[in-house]
Amino acid sequence: MNLTLYVWRQKDAADTGQLVRYQAKNISPDMSFLEMLDGVNQELITTGGEPIAFDSDCREGICGACGQVVNGVPHGPRKLTTTCQLHMRNFRDGDTIYIEPFRSRAFPVIKDLVIDRGSLDRIIQAGGYISVHTGGAPDGNAILIPKQDAETAMDAAECIGCGACVAACPNGSAMLFTAAKVTHLAKLPQGRPEAGRRVCMMTEEMLKQGFGNCSNHYECEAACPKGIKARFIAKLNREFVTAQFT
Repeated sequence: MNLTLYVWRQKDAADTGQLVRYQAKNISPDMSFLEMLDGVNQELITTGGEPIAFDSDCREGICGACGQVVNGVPHGPRKLTTTCQLHMRNFRDGDTIYIEPFRSRAFPVIKDLVIDRGSLDRIIQAGGYISVHTGGAPDGNAILIPKQDAETAMDAAECIGCGACVAACPNGSAMLFTAAKVTHLAKLPQGRPEAGRRVCMMTEEMLKQGFGNCSNHYECEAACPKGIKARFIAKLNREFVTAQFT
């Protein structure tokens, strides 16, 4: 496959940046999207050019570091798929592909396709945890949890914090991310003692970091590579309202 790429190049947060045209030649359909970029970078290095900076870590769809906007869609055209798990067989020979970083005021560009997602980390630091005494692991049956609650908590825990929901939202909202983290702990008995404080602190930090408000566009759910449902936002809202009265 031979492809035409338009890749966002930006030296740092102060630079205006621009799309730069590249040719990706002899690309195997079995390559992942990041392997294709590796090939383009190898060609740039060989010819004395500056390689394209982009994030990656596990390349197994787990860490969420690979976030890129491909042809206007966070993580690319294939649903429930991270960029590192997107294969080139989803494109056709001769295609033109536009590659940009996630766009959000809360995600400043560090360089090229690399963004600073530290704002999501600060939301977690504000309350996305439980406070427990250390010691030996308790017996698995010591605290009984209804099956539906356990499954809901696990569904919420699938969030990998990639930020695709923020990039897809017209308002740049992090409500889906925050809701998943709140719901994960709120549905488990270990998370109930701090539930009120948690939802208030995390929501306050989310607004402080410059994320927009949720206006029910559902683009976040559509873009999420792990299928996190917007219904978790309703759970966050209920938790927040309850906390205000208690």
